[in-house]
Amino acid sequence: MIYRSLKVIPVFVGFLLIWEILVRSLNTPSWFLPAPSVIFAELGNHPRLYLAQSFYTLMTTMLGFTAAFVAGVILAIAIVYSRILENTLYTLLVSFNSVPKIALAPLFIIWLGTGLQSKVAVSFLIAFFPIVIDMVLGLRSTDPDALNLFKTMHGSPLQALIKIRLPNALPYMFSGMKVAISLALVGAVAGEFIASQSGLGYVILTAQGMFFTARVFAAILVLGLMGTILFYLVDLAEHLVCPWHVSHREEEAAVAARG
Repeated sequence: MIYRSLKVIPVFVGFLLIWEILVRSLNTPSWFLPAPSVIFAELGNHPRLYLAQSFYTLMTTMLGFTAAFVAGVILAIAIVYSRILENTLYTLLVSFNSVPKIALAPLFIIWLGTGLQSKVAVSFLIAFFPIVIDMVLGLRSTDPDALNLFKTMHGSPLQALIKIRLPNALPYMFSGMKVAISLALVGAVAGEFIASQSGLGYVILTAQGMFFTARVFAAILVLGLMGTILFYLVDLAEHLVCPWHVSHREEEAAVAARG
């Protein structure tokens, strides 16, 4: 995982160098497209601003993601073990998933106000569906023969869930979590765009109104870094919890072969 992450750094540095050279050679106005050096200077001149606003956005993202994870896993288990919920609630969720969740953000502002709760609700709503859908798929993909063998050994449904279904569903769960953590960040920023006095979304919105393009890019850069770190933290958790999964074994073998 670390090797894969480090490979991105030269590409990113090269992209910034090309960007810097093109902007300077073409004399592009700073209000239209600032050079990377201007963007990093903006970050260096106002570190407290970006740290404080990043903390607010990160807190909103993690609260929404955590709520989506807990609710998603519980609901997925309930759907797999209940035919009624599978035929009603799960079908409704799949249909509701086609609705653009960003369009519902103004409703949460109306219902919950302009405070933290409405941003967390938007983040939760967007991150919730990938976890539920992937978790249901993982729980259903358990080998039927293993379940039948467990029944013949007089294992209870709860024991089957803990010892067979959940371990089998872990790779699917982490797959949904990787998508959900990025979507939770998107939801947090979307909520800040609509109504907020804090957060990186608010920074982008106010800077855009003043044509302060360097600040817009600086906030976007921080958001990109935050999203990347959150994604790799989930990826690290997957490596620690599921080291036995075939995808990790193949990756480790490929790294060993290069070494």
